[in-house]
Amino acid sequence: MATYRNMYQYETSPRKLQPEYEVRKNPNVGKKSSTLSNKKAQKKKKIRLKNHTRAVLYLVVGFVILFAISYRNSLITASFDKKESLKKELAVLEKENAQLEVNMENSLNLNNIEKAAKEKLGMQKLDESQKVYVSLPKEDYVEPASEQVIVEENTNWLTNLINKIFGK
Repeated sequence: MATYRNMYQYETSPRKLQPEYEVRKNPNVGKKSSTLSNKKAQKKKKIRLKNHTRAVLYLVVGFVILFAISYRNSLITASFDKKESLKKELAVLEKENAQLEVNMENSLNLNNIEKAAKEKLGMQKLDESQKVYVSLPKEDYVEPASEQVIVEENTNWLTNLINKIFGK
């Protein structure tokens, strides 16, 4: 190869270099093999195919498991986000409720009620001519029972028959 580097080349196409190794060809490629060796080769091929199929199956199962785990985690995250948003909404509603309670307590003032009655409903305070006084005697109006209550016991038909015969 060193000899080619020193020589000048006149052509436009470069010279092809020889490879440093020789390609070995399988001597059995062109020959017909016996049926015994052919069967062994087929068995080896089936075993390799079976191992390859098993490896692919393991990979697919692994990806399915990883997908299931990531899907479950995404569902958990979505539920957590929903819970947090509901907590925030609850806090806002509780705050609003507390403010409404304070407003309601402030509006229950007697002066505010009187003012609302005068302005909105057109009510007025009573005059002396509109007031009527009623005097009630200090007696107790509950009267004791005048009749006596008789409680009858539930008895069977034989006891009732004997009581009727003897007049009890």
